[in-house]
This record gives sequence, C-alpha cells and structure tokens, in this order.
Amino acid sequence: MKRMSGAEILVESLCKEGVDTIFGIPGGVVLGIFDKLFDSPIRVVLTRHEQAAAHAADGYARTSGRVGVCMSTSGPGATNLVTGIATAYMDSIPIVALTGQVGTSAIGSDAFQEADITGITRPITKHNYLVKDVRDLARVIKEAFHIAATGRPGPVVVDLPKDVTTDETEFKYPKTLELRGYKPKYEGHPRQIKRAAERIAKAERPVIYAGGGVIGSDAARELREFARKAQIPVTLTLLGLGGFPASDSLFMGMLGMHGTKCANSAVSGCDLLIAIGARFDDRITGKVDKFAPGAGIIHIDIDPSAISKNVAVDIPIVGDVKDILSKLTPLVKKCKTREWMKQIDAWKSEFPTTYDKKAKTIKPQYVVEQIHEATKGKAIIATEVGQNQMWTAQFYGFDHPRRLLSSGGLGTMGYGFPAAIGAQVACPDKLVFDIAGDGSIQMNIQELTTAVRLKLPIKIAILNNRFLGMIRQWQKMFYGGRYSSSCLADNPDFAKVAEAFGAKGIKVTKKRDVRPAIDEAIKTPGPVVLDFMVDREENVLPMVPAGAAIDQMIMEA
Repeated sequence: MKRMSGAEILVESLCKEGVDTIFGIPGGVVLGIFDKLFDSPIRVVLTRHEQAAAHAADGYARTSGRVGVCMSTSGPGATNLVTGIATAYMDSIPIVALTGQVGTSAIGSDAFQEADITGITRPITKHNYLVKDVRDLARVIKEAFHIAATGRPGPVVVDLPKDVTTDETEFKYPKTLELRGYKPKYEGHPRQIKRAAERIAKAERPVIYAGGGVIGSDAARELREFARKAQIPVTLTLLGLGGFPASDSLFMGMLGMHGTKCANSAVSGCDLLIAIGARFDDRITGKVDKFAPGAGIIHIDIDPSAISKNVAVDIPIVGDVKDILSKLTPLVKKCKTREWMKQIDAWKSEFPTTYDKKAKTIKPQYVVEQIHEATKGKAIIATEVGQNQMWTAQFYGFDHPRRLLSSGGLGTMGYGFPAAIGAQVACPDKLVFDIAGDGSIQMNIQELTTAVRLKLPIKIAILNNRFLGMIRQWQKMFYGGRYSSSCLADNPDFAKVAEAFGAKGIKVTKKRDVRPAIDEAIKTPGPVVLDFMVDREENVLPMVPAGAAIDQMIMEA
C-alpha cells in the first residue's frame, strides 16, 4: 500500500468526499497542503480575508446542499474564521473548516501564530478535532464530513498541526463509519405521527410555522403537499423563506419581530400550531408566555434538544422533516378551516406590508420589488444584516428553496457578499444578487477583488441610506432620536470604489433610474455594484418592540 504524506492524505480524502471547491488563504503551516492542492482537481478560491472564506463556504453549502469547505493557516488565520463558523453554527449550515496548527511538539508553548482553535470553537461547532497522528487523518476527515452533513447540520473544525501534514503513513480511506453515541434519528415515531394527525383533524384554527429545517431537509415539496391537502395557512421564519411559495394563497408571510400583521395575529389566535424545522427563537416568539397562548403545539424537528427548549410543546416528533411529512400527509384530511381562512384573508387585506409608493425619493422597498420583477423571482439572493435583510424578506417573494442566503441566528454584518461568492461558485449559471446596506458592505468589501478575478457576475445592490440603518431606527424609536455613532455620511462613492477594484459601478439617485440600472447590471457579464441612494430615514415596519407579544406591533412610524 502506497505511503503518503498527511497533506496528500488530506487532499485525497477531500476528493473522496466529493469536494470540488475550497475557500481560503494560505499561510506558513499549510503551505504543504496548498502545494498538494495545486495539482489536484479541487478548485481553490483565494479570498482576501478568512472570514469571507468561511461565509463563502456557508453560501456554497446553503445554495448547493453540499458541505462547504474553507481553510486557513494557524493563529490569526484560524481565529479570523470564527465569526463565519459561529454564523454557520447558529443557522445549522454544514461546513468543514480546516485550520493549520503549529507542530505537535510546540502546542502549548506560545509558539509563533499558535492559537487554541479547538478550544476557541468548541461552543460554536457541532464537533471539532485536533489531529495529533497522521494515521488518524483519513478517519477524521471521513467523520468530519459525516457529522457536518447528518442530523441537524453544522460546522466541524479539523485542526492540522504542521508535522501531521508532513508525516507519512499508508493511506486507507474508511468506507463506513460507526460513531458511538452519534446516531441521528431520521424516522419519526409512528405513534407520535398518528397523534399529530388526530390533533390536526380536530383543529379549527391551525397554523403551520416552518423554518430552516424545511430547507435543510429538502422538504419544500412535502410541506407544500401537506399544507395544501390539509388547507392550513403557512408562515415562515426568515431562514424558512422559499420553503413554501410566497405566491401561494395559503402563505401569510414571515412572522416575528418584522413579520406580517396577518402571520403574527394568526399565530396569536390559533388553536393549533404545527412547528416544522423551527426552533422558537426570541425574534419569532417575542414575549414567550404570550406566544400562541391558546394553542396546542406540535413540534417536528431532527434535533431532540430543540424540543421544548424555549416553548413547551404537546406533541413532539423527533426526526427528519422530509420523512415525517411524507408519513403525516397521507393521514390528514382537509381541515374545517373555511371560517379561519376568511379571517386570514381579512387580515391580509386590512394589514398589507407596504410603503409610500407615491414618494418621489427612492424607497428601499421599491428597489427590492424592482429586483424581484427584473429577476422574475428566480435569482439567488444574499443579504447582509439589518434593514436591507428585513426589506428583502418582506418584499422579495421567494417561491423556491435555497434562493435566500442570510445570517439569521448570529446576525452577521458582512455575511452577504462573500456568501454570494460561494453561491455563484456553486451555481455558475444562476443569477446572484447581494442586497446590502452601506454599513454591512464595507465589512467585506475587499472581496470585490475575488469576484473580479474570478469574473463572477454577482450584482451588489446597496441600499445606501448613509446610516447604520437598523441602529438608527432603534435610536429614533426608543432613544429619543439620539443618533449615537450610527451616521455614515462620510461613506465613499461605492460606484467609484467598484471601478477601483475593476468592477462596474452604477450610482442611482433618481427613482426613474432604478429599474434601468438593475437591467443594465443584469446584462453586464462581470460583477456590478449598484449604489442606490435611498430615503435616509425609512423604517422597517411592522415591528414588534423587544419584550412585547408578537401581536403588539408598531404599524406606522
């Protein structure tokens, strides 16, 4: 059997896992790995910051459904990945982060560029490894990809000391795995599924509340069939958008802090809440003891630790969403929801999510609507975090899964653009937009070099209000309009910045030029930055104030 170095074993193991792309930056202790990658079939996408590499791997994973991979050197290279790893952890995204480490004999000696990355990332990974023996490397890589992709997905870190990558051993890649204590449950308990069907049959005001687990399980079709057969209205979390068509008459919009009045009112007034692949986070529930106060709750989730963690449930079903819905749907009949649907339709009609469409200024919501029209709702949309994120969720109707990339749990500014790069690499034939804020875009704007170098046709639409917009909104509403450290009036000219990087830049100051600029960007072969000078003090509404019940919404500024 052929002897191979650790670096060769790593690359060969990655190939056996079907890895076609790694996002990262080389450094001293990983030069041997990058040298072996040079002649491999794996594409290495050189980013300009390790955080961007992690976000790009995340975007690649969300869009493709495959495990994303990023790599850094030791010390600061590894610690720069941390925010991206935490982002993936909070949103249950499967990535494997490969980090260089000083030699095993130097670990703990405060050697040059040493950092305890396994210790640092333990709270924000599904699992992590420090490989101390080259003979363990192939097995560890096999385990890392298995753990990242199975059960509730998440990030795994593999820390690689320099001597482990240079040492040699015989290479044998495991065909199967048996991990003691790790056996994710995929099939829901038949008795619990039957109980759920019986409870659904009795409901008069049921609501389906679905989240990112529907996307991760590739269960959009099953959710659609279930909801339509039972005739139950549907609301989605931010990360669930696209899991059920926004154009369907059963869809009520997003729920929670910036959800629709209809969705929040329905959840507050329902007699049965069917939670599917969602975790009842605080942005959804608002004041917990006022959340769905009169409802029985069915909770379907693959992670048993998520059951009754934040909200007590009546019928838990642990398992894969796709599997459980495929077994639940044949057991349900059309619910007696005629009067309930009349109420839902009345809320939709009375409380639409809208804005001043007659304004002469550029409203950010208008920009999002125009992007939706120009792309026919078929683009992959990445967002940054803040107002741009919420306007996208409210006004870009997602009809298909894996079309929205957004940092939900961690709320990471600077996420959207590198995630869009990962998405474009994964799906070269798809149109990719990053809808950004002028604050967030500056946190990873250096990746314009990456997009230009790779000729990635990403379109970056900046909703430029010259503020940290959501910060300004909260300061206006809850801090007496004292704009402490939130004004960005000294922003650069983003169109000129784009040109300096070699991309096309378009500055838009008039409403009539919004759609022509979007059309021009779509026709342009390479990356384009669209700098929309939007209304400076537009707010994201509706809004549930922190600590309030979700039906206590602020509807007007």
